[in-house]
Amino acid sequence: MLKTPRQKGAALVIGLILLMILTLLAFTGISGSITELAMANNEQFQRNASQAATAGIERAIPQLAALPTTPGAAAVVAGPTPLPGSPDDRYTTRSRYVGEEHNLPQSSTDKFIGLHFVIDSDGQSVRNARESQTQGVMVISATGGAGEGSFGKVGAGLE
Repeated sequence: MLKTPRQKGAALVIGLILLMILTLLAFTGISGSITELAMANNEQFQRNASQAATAGIERAIPQLAALPTTPGAAAVVAGPTPLPGSPDDRYTTRSRYVGEEHNLPQSSTDKFIGLHFVIDSDGQSVRNARESQTQGVMVISATGGAGEGSFGKVGAGLE
């Protein structure tokens, strides 16, 4: 059976349409892959910012002994400090004394007080990824004598 020239032209048009559909599907797949890669990178940068904020809190805890323990004292700001091994990730901390607590449970009468501190830490990474964390810390201190209103390192704590 012989094909007419009209039938040969129809096969060419259908072949071109199928080729165009396959090309569009390929571009859509590539575009979706690029978007997913960018989303994965953003998630990693957000995780880095969170880890930087956590590191800021961990590094601020040993510095609490240097904070003034007077009510209403200004917060001590440290940073921005880059994380070791990562020049793009950094943190800034604000540490402040909040107050003290007397008559602690399970302690002898007025021999110990609890000094309350708050540490705010802001972590930053690339693509403007940011994370803020707040941590409350209570330090148990002996009362009376020259050390009242301040504390020092006792044992292995506050290293």
